[in-house]
Amino acid sequence: MSQYCTFWVGELYIGIEVSRVQEVLSHGAITPVPLAPAHIKGMINLRGHIVTAIDMGLRLHVGPVGSADGTMMHVVLKDDQGLVSLVVDRAGDVVEVDREMYEDPPDTLQGEARRLIRGAFKLEGRLLLDVDIDYAVAISE
Repeated sequence: MSQYCTFWVGELYIGIEVSRVQEVLSHGAITPVPLAPAHIKGMINLRGHIVTAIDMGLRLHVGPVGSADGTMMHVVLKDDQGLVSLVVDRAGDVVEVDREMYEDPPDTLQGEARRLIRGAFKLEGRLLLDVDIDYAVAISE
């Protein structure tokens, strides 16, 4: 069993291993970055640390995150490089998943989607997508 922090990007239900997540924030002023790739929403100030904010909707090619009222969440990840914020539509829960319920993506999934989606956990009533977060936050385009 593994624990995953879940969130929604449009209709996609996505999970990240809990050990990668520092915190989830309900708001934060985002400062745009001129000439940055489209999926870089900007930067946020997190208690004195400047953190890159990545629009996961644009990164996953499903449209920008945020509802009509501007509501969005930040899933702050920590790694060897520092902190990065994934801007998502809404946060989910921490769920335990059984590795035996994991399947690789189908062969019909091609291109960028194949590179971003490592596989899925079959949960009751839905699929939890396992996204290659290291690839998703790479700032090359």
